[in-house]
Amino acid sequence: MDFYFPTELGEQLAFGAAAFTAFAGFIIMFAPGYAMRLYGMQVREGRRDGYAELRSMGGFYLGFGLAAIMLAQDFTYLALGGAFAMAAFARIISLLSDRGSTVMNYVLLVVQVVLAALPLGYVFGFFSA
Repeated sequence: MDFYFPTELGEQLAFGAAAFTAFAGFIIMFAPGYAMRLYGMQVREGRRDGYAELRSMGGFYLGFGLAAIMLAQDFTYLALGGAFAMAAFARIISLLSDRGSTVMNYVLLVVQVVLAALPLGYVFGFFSA
């Protein structure tokens, strides 16, 4: 079985978004303490459920990113882009209603918008020659 790497630019960008998602998921899943410090979060004293939730989310990112890489289909990239678009929308709601206007939230919003735009742009033909 050969490793598939796309040849056209649009699919390479979508592939890169999937690879970044998988990489971020790997880091979050296997180093939740580091990820929490990076996001400015902490586990409450005596409660370690936060690690389980973060590891679970990291596993989801890792699995979704790897599935998009391995399947390399338009619908998989559409699902990845749509999921990140909804995550960006949820972050906007949080910025507006939860008083979550921090630099980190704005940075993560930009990352989520880019991770949504790359696969969606490929699927809808914005990156084709």
